Amino acid sequence: MTRTRSCAAALRFSRHHSRGFPLAAPVRSKFSSPPRVVSGAVAITAALLLFVGAIPASADPPNMMPVPSGVPSAIDAAVPSAPFPRLTRIPIRAQANGFDHRTLEFREAALPSPTGDPMFDRWSDDLDRLRPGTVIATRDVTRTAAPVVTTPISSAQLIKFRSTDATGAPMFATATIVVPRTAHHGPLPIVVNNLPIDSLGTACTPGYTLAHGFSIATNPTDLVPPTTQVALARGYAVLIPDHQGPRMAYAEPVVAGHVVLDAIRAAIATDSSRFGRSRIALSGYCGGAIATNGATKLIAGYAPELRRRIVGAALGGVPADFRMLVGSMNANLAAGLFHAATFGIARERPEILTMANDLAQWMATSPLKNVCTIPAALAGQTFWPMQLMSRDPDPFRSPVAEHIYRVTRMTDRMSAVPLYIYQGTHEWWIPAAGARALYREQCRLGARAAYREVFGEHLSAAVLGYPGALDWLDRRLRGLPAPDECPA
Repeated sequence: MTRTRSCAAALRFSRHHSRGFPLAAPVRSKFSSPPRVVSGAVAITAALLLFVGAIPASADPPNMMPVPSGVPSAIDAAVPSAPFPRLTRIPIRAQANGFDHRTLEFREAALPSPTGDPMFDRWSDDLDRLRPGTVIATRDVTRTAAPVVTTPISSAQLIKFRSTDATGAPMFATATIVVPRTAHHGPLPIVVNNLPIDSLGTACTPGYTLAHGFSIATNPTDLVPPTTQVALARGYAVLIPDHQGPRMAYAEPVVAGHVVLDAIRAAIATDSSRFGRSRIALSGYCGGAIATNGATKLIAGYAPELRRRIVGAALGGVPADFRMLVGSMNANLAAGLFHAATFGIARERPEILTMANDLAQWMATSPLKNVCTIPAALAGQTFWPMQLMSRDPDPFRSPVAEHIYRVTRMTDRMSAVPLYIYQGTHEWWIPAAGARALYREQCRLGARAAYREVFGEHLSAAVLGYPGALDWLDRRLRGLPAPDECPA
């Protein structure tokens, strides 16, 4: 099995609309069915291991192979149905066209629990009447944000605004704009720091930590790498979007891209005198790179007015090809984050939820739906194959899977801004082949791009590639044009 560490995203999905699909990592919880579930799972796992050993050579790695056809029915026979509530009315956040009432009840039960703070919880009834980027509410969070940021700041403001989900429906989102104490002459440049949230619970977002202070839900990636601190020290404002959206759709690039772009619109609207003519740069690593990649590809069609304002985007450790990530993350130490990322996409694309088996439904509606990065990563110690959470024995080569691979790659969309892509040569978790393909794709489409491959895997590449990315962004914010390194 491959070794793994750190953040990231990954996915891959299932058979037909009415069949099974995997979700969150199967760690024991107080909701789990007792010996019947455990003994059934052990027997199924043993059968799967024997089966994998007998699989003939294939273009796909063994952890993408189907399970024996009798496994899905054996799991549902061993695991009782998940007891999520019956609802008379589906809440706004769980509504979606084209799905039956019970599927939407499941969606509601699988969405993150409320935090108790209406800025992060409450869905307005009039979202469809607001334009994307319209400010809904603001809150001064300077007092709580200052200790988190650890760098002297002038102010920090939490912004709630209207955005758009992955299917085009209206939703809200949140972001925090932090202003440095250092005086800056002229329009204040903005660094959009897309952090690797890589979590399923709303309290795990950087916005919640900045508004409420450090807690057990605070992700270490809020502080490392220190992009926020470095940018503030250089006199730049920092915009930190909660780019997974209110459904915490970890790894879904379309909703993340919408949130990033609408966060910029909202930040400009809150202080047009300061930000009305600012240069803007995007940054993101790992899960944050998913959001950055999505935003750059959506600018032209979703927020064309920002095209000349955003001077460049640096993205590293980017999970650019989710089909590839199935082979690198499923059924090994990355399985916890792989399940969480699949679960995150399922929250935005309910067709996946219709395919969950009974075990997946238990996991999706249990307290696991609120896990943050570290618990999700630790769940990889189960080595649990995602095929065992689907009613389809061959989920990774199903029509739904092919659809998800396609819509998340967004291969037909050109970045509207210059790109700096960096990746570790020795990545075993998020293979460099995906980043190389992204670079070639963007060059072919006509984007201005540069690619750097650095020594190391995911963690060491983040450290070694970081200075080059910061220097590239700094040059863009100082008005220097981005070099085009695409082959002629």
